[in-house]
Amino acid sequence: MVSLPVKWERFLKHLADDHEIDLNTVVGELCEWAFSDVESKEQFKLWLDEAYPPKGEAKDEARAAGEEAAEKEEEYEEQSEKETQDRTD
Repeated sequence: MVSLPVKWERFLKHLADDHEIDLNTVVGELCEWAFSDVESKEQFKLWLDEAYPPKGEAKDEARAAGEEAAEKEEEYEEQSEKETQDRTD
């Protein structure tokens, strides 16, 4: 079972009622139409990977971002220490 956002559920339910079919049929046909060609599938996969990276990639990106932030902080501290030493010399 899939849960749809309320606004889309209402919209699709209205279409289903207008055409006297059930909501599952509308959703199934929508998916069939949206992903009927390889290019559309690939575009969706690329968007999804960027918007919501796969678990492993998300963890890797977070780890890399954390490491980068730590390196910048370390560089900042080293620069501050050097400036302090230069002033005292």
